[in-house]
Amino acid sequence: MKKSTKTWMKAAGIRAAKTFAQAAIAAIGTAIAMNDVNWLVVLSIAGLAAVLSVLTSVAGLPEAPIETDF
Repeated sequence: MKKSTKTWMKAAGIRAAKTFAQAAIAAIGTAIAMNDVNWLVVLSIAGLAAVLSVLTSVAGLPEAPIETDF
């Protein structure tokens, strides 16, 4: 596997993990305000946010610049 691919995968994974945590915290906070935390819903929301983060990363990651060989 190329070094640039490994760098991209690491950066995308870190970004997805941060997005997962942010979405989970937002969902938990909202659920607590409504006095009902449904953990399956929290995990579903956070998981979807992480998947969307990875898909967005396909368009480009500033943390992992594309290396061109000219």
